[in-house]
Formats: sequence, structure tokens, C-alpha cells
Amino acid sequence: VRTVLISSGNERAFCAGANISMLGMSAHSWKVNFCKFTNETRCELEDATDNSAQVYIAACNGTTAGGGYELALACKEIYLQEDGNSAVSLPEVPLLGVLPGTGGLTRLVDKRKVRRDLADVFSTTAEGVRGKKAVQWNLIDGSFPRSKFDESVRARAEVVAKEAAASIGGETRVGITLGPLKVEAGEGGNNRLYSSVKLDCDPETRIATLTVTGPTAEDLALVQRGPAAIHAAGDAVWALRAYRELDDALLHLRINHLDIGLILVKAQCDVARTIAYDKALLDAADADKHAGQPTWLAREIIGFMARTLRRFDLTSRSFFAIGEAGTGWGGNLFELALASDRFYILDDPDNAVQVGLSPLEWGPLAMSHGQHRLGVRFYGEADKLEALQGNYAPMSPEDADEAGLVTVRLDDIDWEDDTRVAIEERASLSPDALTGMEANLRFPGLENCDSKIFARLTAWQNWIFIRPNATGPEGALTLYGRPERPRFDWERV
Repeated sequence: VRTVLISSGNERAFCAGANISMLGMSAHSWKVNFCKFTNETRCELEDATDNSAQVYIAACNGTTAGGGYELALACKEIYLQEDGNSAVSLPEVPLLGVLPGTGGLTRLVDKRKVRRDLADVFSTTAEGVRGKKAVQWNLIDGSFPRSKFDESVRARAEVVAKEAAASIGGETRVGITLGPLKVEAGEGGNNRLYSSVKLDCDPETRIATLTVTGPTAEDLALVQRGPAAIHAAGDAVWALRAYRELDDALLHLRINHLDIGLILVKAQCDVARTIAYDKALLDAADADKHAGQPTWLAREIIGFMARTLRRFDLTSRSFFAIGEAGTGWGGNLFELALASDRFYILDDPDNAVQVGLSPLEWGPLAMSHGQHRLGVRFYGEADKLEALQGNYAPMSPEDADEAGLVTVRLDDIDWEDDTRVAIEERASLSPDALTGMEANLRFPGLENCDSKIFARLTAWQNWIFIRPNATGPEGALTLYGRPERPRFDWERV
């Protein structure tokens, strides 16, 4: 599939976003998680356009409001039906007293480059903007009369599909089947066991342990056989299977375990094998080297790994990577340590723990703001970053510490007490303050559209959600759909 045309089966209505009455009645945590997940989904549409030659086009065949227009904004092109009634709008500020929380404001000015004064008018005009003015303001890419709308957008989609197909050299891609994940869930949902991921939650201490197991020798041999073998294995390929499981575990934590504040991350792998696995997966993604073979699947698997790690980055919990005896941190699994807020490692000759980098560390698994995690770690230390280039040999705890890859290195005498104190201290701190602190510390460097959505827009939206002007007894969101008018606290802060 090269082009996805998003439209509506309802006449005169494309999409109006969330069910406002239900959203108004939802708990604050649900509002936040809802917006974050839908933000991630919209970013995935853009990621597919940028990296998978799969272009999304919004065919707005009716009213396109709020989250509906935000869905359209995530598409590469937007076309609106001309029928005297259809308009695009972001009515959240004037009608609900909240923000368009899934990227609308940011994409207006950063992606579509709408002039800021026009964006201001648009974002406070509940009825929205129609037809030619919407085109002039760059809110849409074009409009077609209702009588010719379907054929016009389909004709455009066919042109885009040909262009996208040409961009991948006319490669034929046959998809694979993603079967349901196999998971054993413990009583109360506190434990989840997958094939390569294990999640154990302790509600009493508000701490969870997330363990990811690396590839076996058989897993490595499979990817080393190349693109055709990877395609034949489908969803059984370790990288795809393990990261689907990790993705599921992260979403389970977000939605079902709001009380868990600290996650102890552990990776168990043969470091040299995992580095070799990453190299083989990258090799299988090389279309020039493997002409005529399904190299696209290896690229899609790497892209999915990157998206899952970005979900890890954006999860509002503290993460401590625990390099205890029996753990190994190689290649893509070392990304879990880089993504964590701290990395503690045991330095004990009798219980060797190794760390190792792979080529995946240098860009393919980029964060939301486009930087790789090694670059973020050494944002002001270019010499240390340069010294690590091409170093793909397993490292001892001492070598990893000297290279700057470890937060705290402890011997076997201090390990138990020092890690226990650090864990207990973190679990005792304000969850609100930690969420804000972590969001500010995890993303050094330049911003992009995605990072602004998850940082600036999301942070303001989450604050507005708990303010009386939106969700108080007389707030605009609370009273939406009722005859009473909202009463605002007019103090600007």
C-alpha cells in the first residue's frame, strides 16, 4: 500500500474528534493518556510517510473539527469538500476552554507554516474556515465540489501512489501477518510474561521490574540468512516479537498501573550476539546489497523498534536501568539503558556484566526530536562521542564507566545498599515533580515538531485539564452541551 486515503462514511461529516461528553467525565489521568496515545499514533502516520513510502491523504468530505482536523493535519495532504457547509476548525479554545491536545496548534505553525496571526484567528473561531480561504491560509491543500469530490481525491491519490512507488524503485512488497501476542497475565494484572519480556509490578512499593531477554543463537542465525529468511519468519523474528511485547508492556503500565512510579529495567543478553544481531538486521535492510529481496521488512522492523523506544522515552515514569549480575546490555538493548534516567552497573569479576554498542546506536533508533541517544548523552562532550565511533566490542563495567556510558558503578560490597537507597529515595519523591523534571531532562538539544507536541503542547494541555476554567463545576469542558454558560476565573497566570 503506497497511499492511504482517510475519509468518512458519513455524509457531511468527516470527523469531529473525541466524544466531548465522555472526555469531560473522564479522570485527569485518562485524558492525559488518551491525548498522549493519539499523539503517538498521529506521529506514526507521519513516520510512515517519511520512512516507509506510505503517504496519507485526508479526504475531508464534511465537517472537520477538533481532533478530526488534527487527524487531517497528520496527513501529508488535506482536501476539503466544497458544499457550503464543510469547514476545518479547531474549536477547543472557544468552546471547551482547553487546547487542541493532539498536535493541532503545533502542526499549524510548524508543519503547515500557517502565519501565526492567521493561526490565532483560526484557533479562536469555533465555526472554522471554508474553501478558498482555507486554501489561502494553507489550512488545506485544495478543495473540490461535492459532485466531483470522490473522483478528484482518488485521482490525486493515484498520482501520489505512483510517485511513492517510484521512490522505492517499483519494489513489490508482500506483507506479513501479525498474530496476537502470547502473554501469561498474573492475577490482578500485576505480572505479565511474554516470550522475551517480563513485567512484574509491586503496588505496595509502587515499583515495577521490566526485563527484556535478547536474541538466541537461533534468532541470530535467522537474520544472518538475510531478507528472504526474515520475511519467511514474519512476526516470529526476535526484534519484531520482542519489541511488540515491550510496546504492549509499556501501554499496560501507562493505562492499568498509574500507581507505579519507578520501573527497574533489566536486559539479559549475550552482548556479542546482540551486537551481531543488530549488524545482521541492518545488513538485511540494505536494498542495494540485496537487490530483488524483501529488504523492506528489516527496515520496517527497525522503524518499529525506534517507535517503541520513543514510547519508552515519553512514558511518564522513572526508569532505572539495573546492571546486576546476570544482565547484559548489548546493541539495541543498551538503548534501554540510554533511555533510562540512570544506569547502575555492578563491577564484580565473579559476575561479569558487559556493555556493548552497535551501529543501531548511531541514528536508526532516533528519539522524538531526531537525535540518537548517544548524541543526547554526550550533548556537550563531542570528544567522548567521537571516541566511541566504530567501537562495537563488548566492554567491562570499568571501561563502560570510563567511556561515560554508566551513571554509577558499584562493587559487590556497595551494590545492594546503594541501589536500595537510590530506589527507595526515588519512590518517595513527588510524582508530579518527577514527571516534569524527567520530561525536561530527557530531550537535550534542538526541538522539532514532534518534540514540541509532546513537551510544550502536552504540558500546557495537562495543566489546563486540571484548571477550574476547563474542568471545574462551571468550567467550559464540564458544561459543554448544557444550557449554562461557563464562568471563568479571569486571572492570567
